[in-house]
Parts: sequence; structure tokens; C-alpha cells
Amino acid sequence: MATERRGGGTDLVMLPGWGMHAGVWSEWADRLAVDFRVHLIELPGHGARSIRVDAHLDAWSEAVLAQAPARAWWLGWSLGGLVALNVARLQPQRVRGLVLVAATPRFVSGPDWPCAVAPTVFDQFADQLQRNPGQTLSRFLALQVRGIEDESAVLRRLRGLVDARPHPRPWALADGLRLLQQGDLRAALGGLDAPLYWLFGGRDTLVPAGAVSMRVPGMRHTVDRAGHAPFLSHPQACADCLRDWLQAGSDGNRHVSG
Repeated sequence: MATERRGGGTDLVMLPGWGMHAGVWSEWADRLAVDFRVHLIELPGHGARSIRVDAHLDAWSEAVLAQAPARAWWLGWSLGGLVALNVARLQPQRVRGLVLVAATPRFVSGPDWPCAVAPTVFDQFADQLQRNPGQTLSRFLALQVRGIEDESAVLRRLRGLVDARPHPRPWALADGLRLLQQGDLRAALGGLDAPLYWLFGGRDTLVPAGAVSMRVPGMRHTVDRAGHAPFLSHPQACADCLRDWLQAGSDGNRHVSG
């Protein structure tokens, strides 16, 4: 499993989202490496080198833990956020705190969790994935930026970053999608002892910021004009927010919106 490291200082692990590789962090990681020792860890089946593990959240979490420093801040985007949250549940002593970017403890809606994507959306993705993985990934990339300013320009940048390295293996896409469909870590939130921070995009069509932020503990910040990839469309604003959080080291319970 490929791992990149840059910078110095406090350790910060960064996990990308579904269908993405660590290269999507490039610009943002360079900004953060001024203050932190950044570890860019690939999810199973992603990036230039990888291993295959069972299609279970615990197995994916153990796979990234094997590449991580003994204790660090953990930052996860989307599916990477779900994995990071599960890491904190499995081995809390390894986690100084969590930053969850465009993430949620449950990605699929239900009677007691309306603030998520309808199950039929993921069912459609699963059907399309079997027929045409490349087209399914392309459609998902478009959803990352839907409704934001400069949508076309940001989408071109995102596609350029994704195409710069090997695409994820088909099995990794299928297994990762299954984790998004089945994962539910709401119960784990109440037992976390580490600081918890949420970074949302106000125009995110996959994780509705307003609804989710009212149902999770910790500090929250919303980049109003951003979509599902706020660090890509608004890198400096996100870096400043993250730097303030991590350097303060607060467990914060207040709501922050911007």
C-alpha cells in the first residue's frame, strides 16, 4: 500500500475518498506540510500499489493503521472519513483527534436518518459499476462539484488529478461502495474521547451539511460555496480552518459556520 510523507511537526494522516487516490491531496497537503508531518495513505485497491482485504470496514481500517504512525491526527474525506472514524473506534490510543471532510457517520438515508443519500442512488451506482466502472467513476466525479462556482474548472482539475495516477481496481470500487452502503457509525460518536471536527461544503449534494451538522458532536465549519470537495475548490480557507483546529487542540462543542 503506497504511503507518501511530507513536511515536519505533528503527524497528520490523510485518507482520500471513494474512487480517489492520495494524489488528489497534492495542493492541500503542500499547504498543510508547512505545519504538520503529513502522511498520505492510500485506501485498499487505490493508488499505484495496494493490497486486497476483506470488504469490511474493520479490515480497511486495519490496513491503513498498518501504514500510519503510532499516534496522529486523522483526516478523512468522504469514505476516508468513515474509515478514520472507525479507526478511532477500534484503536483510540492511535488517534489524537479526527477531522472529517464532507463525511457522515452514515451515508445512506433511513427512517431515523433522513440527512443522507437515498438507498436507490447507491443501488444505481452499484448496477452501473458492474457494467462500466470508468463511466461510473466519471459520473461520481461530476457529483463532487455540482452546484458550485466554477464547476467546470474545478471538475477539470479533479479529473486531471485522478487521471494522473492509476485508477482504483474494480474490486476496490465495488468493495468501497459496499462500505458506503452498509456503514453506520452513529453509535461510535458518543464513545469517542478524542476531539472531533467536521468540515462541510454548503453545496454538497452527497452530504447535506446543514442536516448532518445538527446531528453530530464536535466543532463544525461549513464552506458555504463549496461542494463535496471543499479542500479542492477552497484550499486556503480549508487549510486555515484546519490549522486553527489542530493547533488549538480543543475538544470544542460549539458550532462554527462560515
